[in-house]
Amino acid sequence: MRSVWSSPLYRGATVALFLSGLGASAAAPQITLFLVDDLHVSLTTAGLYYLTSITAPVAGYLIGARSDRTGKRLGLFRLCAVAGFLGWSAMALADQVWMPFVISAVVLAFAGAAGSQLFAALHDDLKATASPVGDGIVSIARMAMTGGWIVGPVAGSLLATAAGPRAMLVATGLCTLAQIVPMGFARTRSAPPGSQTAATPEGKTEAPGSRTPGGHPGVREMLPLLAFTGLYVLVYAGEPIKYGYLTIYMNNDMHLPTAVSGAVIGIQPLTELILMPVAVVVARRIGTLRLMVFGAAFGVVANLCFALTGSAAGMFAGQILMGGVWGVFAGLGIIVAQRLLPEAVATASAIFMSSPAIASALGGLTGSLGVGMFGLPHVFLAPALYGLVATVGIAVMSRSRHAVG
Repeated sequence: MRSVWSSPLYRGATVALFLSGLGASAAAPQITLFLVDDLHVSLTTAGLYYLTSITAPVAGYLIGARSDRTGKRLGLFRLCAVAGFLGWSAMALADQVWMPFVISAVVLAFAGAAGSQLFAALHDDLKATASPVGDGIVSIARMAMTGGWIVGPVAGSLLATAAGPRAMLVATGLCTLAQIVPMGFARTRSAPPGSQTAATPEGKTEAPGSRTPGGHPGVREMLPLLAFTGLYVLVYAGEPIKYGYLTIYMNNDMHLPTAVSGAVIGIQPLTELILMPVAVVVARRIGTLRLMVFGAAFGVVANLCFALTGSAAGMFAGQILMGGVWGVFAGLGIIVAQRLLPEAVATASAIFMSSPAIASALGGLTGSLGVGMFGLPHVFLAPALYGLVATVGIAVMSRSRHAVG
């Protein structure tokens, strides 16, 4: 904490990531209501909006590749933040059904890369200073982003109720733009442009085909990162299913009081925030990927609690376990991704941070099909299966030559 407070870069990035989480989470639960109530689309059409997120990985890769070639992390971060402001402001002015879909797929896809540039900038500075508490600094910045996601849904709901969804969308755009303010004129110590991809860390000769002619990592070199990101997608896919159906299940089928169901939903982020710093300490002792095996397994048990217990205690247990999942993955996932592609950390950050968009599409599709086939609560068996595959996959990675500390 002292290191974060004493550095304009670390302090600014932490505040900026809080604003990022605040803005994104304020809009996320309200988008469907905006489409249905203001643009008068059907529920089915509104649900298709979330498929626009599949362009985010492409945009993130393009921004990350540019960042690794030029080394200009914070310049690209500011451009992405401006793109976010323009995108959300245009969304607030939309009066045709097609407009939010195009804006999300084209403009907001690039806005999502802002956070990955901040994490790349932190990596550069921590590497240049050889900070002994680097993992802790990254974890604190990620905790700030999680804090934004805790406050945002409540703030967005209150603002949308008081002033309307269009005002809420403008406020989201302002939050996105405001990320620039705490960064001020901060700069990061980094290697010269292009040097990140000049050679392997050990100075060994590259295998043929491992890099593209321009020096950017090729597909073969990126395979460990892509595998880890794919496994993370399987872990994350349960979140949209849970947020889409768990409250409905507790209210309509279990008939839990509103206060109880609200407490069930709220206990996860609280557990997550408590466990994130603990996860950093434990990871140093047993290894990051080994800890993630346990984290993914927590998700399997959590979804089995949702699917099979049918009690308030089971719901609380499931949510506490999910807090354990994200206490591990939220703080350490970006660190693992950067270590799996150390010569192109901006590309690694962008690819990894676009994975929630893919997971949302996968989870939304799975939930839609699963609830029709299996009903509630057995739809939660699907994310349990995804989590089991992820647990096995991460366990295999932890024993491979690509294992990271």
